Formats: sequence, structure tokens, C-alpha cells
Amino acid sequence: MSAEQNDLTVVHLMRHGEVHNPEGVLYGRRPGYHLSDLGRQMAERVAEHLAGRDIRHVVASPLERAQETATPIAKAHSLDLATDPRLIEAANIFEGKTFGVGDGALSRPANWKHLTNPFRPSWGEPYVDQVVRMMAALGAARDAARGHEAVCVSHQLPIWIVRSYAEKRRLWHDPRKRQCTLASVTSFTFQGDDIVSVGYSEPAIDLVPAKLRAGAKPVRGSVGA
Repeated sequence: MSAEQNDLTVVHLMRHGEVHNPEGVLYGRRPGYHLSDLGRQMAERVAEHLAGRDIRHVVASPLERAQETATPIAKAHSLDLATDPRLIEAANIFEGKTFGVGDGALSRPANWKHLTNPFRPSWGEPYVDQVVRMMAALGAARDAARGHEAVCVSHQLPIWIVRSYAEKRRLWHDPRKRQCTLASVTSFTFQGDDIVSVGYSEPAIDLVPAKLRAGAKPVRGSVGA
């Protein structure tokens, strides 16, 4: 392996699998939301997809759905699963509520004050704050797997925001256009400490319900999940 190749590190930033959420709420950082049976299948599928990769470090958000998604990946590589709180879901004022016009949070005038600034955004954790913590988490994973590969399991919105930052796009966006479906993998290649490329794959796309795939209209409870 050349010195240049040895200086390359890949950090795979994975979104968790499907969550059991029969009430259709925006669960956010609330505890007690676990993978559904389908979500566990997604996690196993991605573990199989990554089984032949040179993975030396696996880390996840502290939330149950992320931990459960990361577990089969760590097991496949005989690694201990680490936890990084910087990979957690974005904070959101609508956590624990349904989120839809007519029967959810948007129908109540008391909530409208939280929707005044989509650029920050006014309803939750600032995008810039998400970039700072997610870049720090990526950097820690890169350092733990220098010259090899790492997997970080996180959540849709923080993944999309840090990818947007890395690709020099604006941070505010239409949630319907995020390319970050369930159990997807966004891969950051570092040369030394610098990101030189970003890739995206969907190893479990055949398991993802059509209504939740990229480009589909978000369903109730899916914003930032």
C-alpha cells in the first residue's frame, strides 16, 4: 500500500433502520423507540453489505434505534460498539407530537411561532450547531480508524446537514428532497484530515417502503427521523 493510500480513511455515516412507531409521532430524542422487525432486517442487510470492508471502528448515537442498527455491524467485525452523543438526532420543539396539517402540530396556532424561520431553523437545533457536532463526530471516527474504515450510525437530518456542508450546499432545504433513506450509507473519504469525496448507497433499498424512499412525500412522524 502506498503512503497516499495509507493516508485514506473512509467514514460511513449510516441512517438507522425503520422504527416501530404506530402512533406516528415525531419521536426525535425520546427514549423507548426501537427498530421494527423490518428495521432489524435492514440492519442485518447493511451488516452483510459491509462485511467485506476494512472496518476498524463502529460507533452509534445513544438512541436505541441507532444502537440496534449498529450492533450487527460491530458483531460482524468482532468490534465493541462505541457510543458518541454527538451523533444524536436533532432537537425539535415538535418532539412527541404528530406533525401534519389538520390533525397534528401545524393545525394549532400556538405552534406557528416556531415556524417563523426555516433558515435557522426556528423549530429546533440550529443547522450550524448540527454541523459542528457532526463534523467532530466524523473526525473522532476518522482518528479511530486511520488508514481503514469506520461506521457511524446516526439520524436523517444530522446526516443530511453534514453532507450538505461537506458538499458546500446551503443548509436550509426542502425535507422532501433529502437523499438519506432508511438504512442508507453516506460515505466520507478523508485524505489525512480533509474530506476529498462523498458517496451514497442504499444497500437495503428493496426493504424500504416505497412511500419512505428518496423523493417521496414524508409521512407523519418522519421529519428528521
